[in-house]
Amino acid sequence: MKVRYSYLPQQFNDCEDLWKDLKDFVATGDFTLGEPLTRFEESFAKLIGTKYAVGVNSGTDAIKLSLKALNIGPGDEVITAANTFVATVGPICELGATPVFVDCNDTFCMNTDLVEEKITDKTKAFLPVHYTGYMTDMRKMNLLSEKYNIPVIEDACQSILGAIDGKNAGTWGKTGAFSLHPLKNINVWSDGGVIVTDDDELYKTLRLLRNHGFENRDTVVMMGCNSRLDTIQAVVGNWILPQAKSISDRRIANARYLDNGLQKINEISIPPRPKDFRLVFHLYIVFAKDRDGLLKHCLDKGIDAKIHYPIPIYKQSALDYLGYKDGDFPVTDEHVEKIITFPCDQHLEQDQLDYIISTVAAYYEN
Repeated sequence: MKVRYSYLPQQFNDCEDLWKDLKDFVATGDFTLGEPLTRFEESFAKLIGTKYAVGVNSGTDAIKLSLKALNIGPGDEVITAANTFVATVGPICELGATPVFVDCNDTFCMNTDLVEEKITDKTKAFLPVHYTGYMTDMRKMNLLSEKYNIPVIEDACQSILGAIDGKNAGTWGKTGAFSLHPLKNINVWSDGGVIVTDDDELYKTLRLLRNHGFENRDTVVMMGCNSRLDTIQAVVGNWILPQAKSISDRRIANARYLDNGLQKINEISIPPRPKDFRLVFHLYIVFAKDRDGLLKHCLDKGIDAKIHYPIPIYKQSALDYLGYKDGDFPVTDEHVEKIITFPCDQHLEQDQLDYIISTVAAYYEN
């Protein structure tokens, strides 16, 4: 049996109505900041639970423009996760600021108990990452934010409709950054991103920043950039956004099914599943003994298992100048040796989930 990882062929397999929407849209010529984008932004804000949403070029730009709107720049420090993807850290560095890393815990998110010791007089923002579809404990992060008057920008790119105590990812900080990349749970046909906020002034600034700083067609009031979400991608977004809740519900159900099967295998450890968290499983990751052997076995048996990520961001050569060394983030390093990612998306059938479970069990039995 084959258990593929990418679900894009299934995601857009039955979309004749979308093709009609696209054909009708092309005839309008409304390609830049068009009416479908306005509708998408309104729908996205309503889905997440914020006043505003701003469509931008990517999840990376959603982080970068959020930082820029808060005047983060050279000499500033931004505290973030040591085990995140490069797209979290790149915007910090691009603006001339310095990323300051914090180790994770077994939820794969930043250990909030380790944050306070990293704060200096140069710390100008917290950038927690809701990695894999978990969420950083925003209750603790916001207490630190209030105590030190340091704003929070949420990297929620992997956690659309994740929540703590019923409050969605992206609604806890000054802004929340989301990605619409084709591999995300809610995706379009190219790069895309969204920034959400309840702050009136930040909303105005973000709209200016994404469109060259244009106040109107002829007046530039600040230096921005070209980071508009293409209107044609907003048409795709308007088609898939109503499916957001059902997609996350299905992923949660699949993850629960895998948990129930894999937890019976002694060599597999299931990460904690906090009951007050809604985990949306952009990535389904567990801990495995003899991980490398299991990975090869699964690949040989047709299961597209993966490792996210084999080299932690703090060890990447591009960041050698920061001076971090082996052992600075022991949990992150431990995870690199133990984690394995299995397919868990909404299009998987039960027999495929059963095949994952039985294939893992057979490896350890042998």
